[in-house]
Amino acid sequence: MQNFDYMTPTRLVFGEDAIEKLPETVAALGRRVLLTYGGGSIKKIGLYDRVRELLKDFEITELPGIQPNPKYDPSVLDGVRLCKENGIEVILSVGGGSVLDCSKAIAAGACYQRIR
Repeated sequence: MQNFDYMTPTRLVFGEDAIEKLPETVAALGRRVLLTYGGGSIKKIGLYDRVRELLKDFEITELPGIQPNPKYDPSVLDGVRLCKENGIEVILSVGGGSVLDCSKAIAAGACYQRIR
C-alpha cells in the first residue's frame, strides 16, 4: 500500500429554496461540471430543468442512467473518462444514494492516470 493523506470536507446546504444557492456553491469549486443522475425521476419532477437553468453559465457534461447499485463498468469508467476528456472540476450528483456512491467513485478514479 502506498502512503496517502485523505481529507473529505463536507458542506451541506439544506432548507427551503436551498437550490437557489447552487450557482454560487458550484462556482467556488469550478466551472466545468459533470452532472450525474439516474433513471430520469429528476426529469419527471422538474429538478433536472431547474438545475440546468441555475447552471446555464457553466460547462455541463452529463452522465445519465446510473443504475441502482451501479457497476464499475460502465458507470464509473464512463464517468472517469468524461472527467478526463472534459477537464471536469466539479461532480454534481443529483438523485439518490446510488448516484452519490457512483459519483464518489468517479471522483476518486478521475485522479488516476490509468484505471483499466
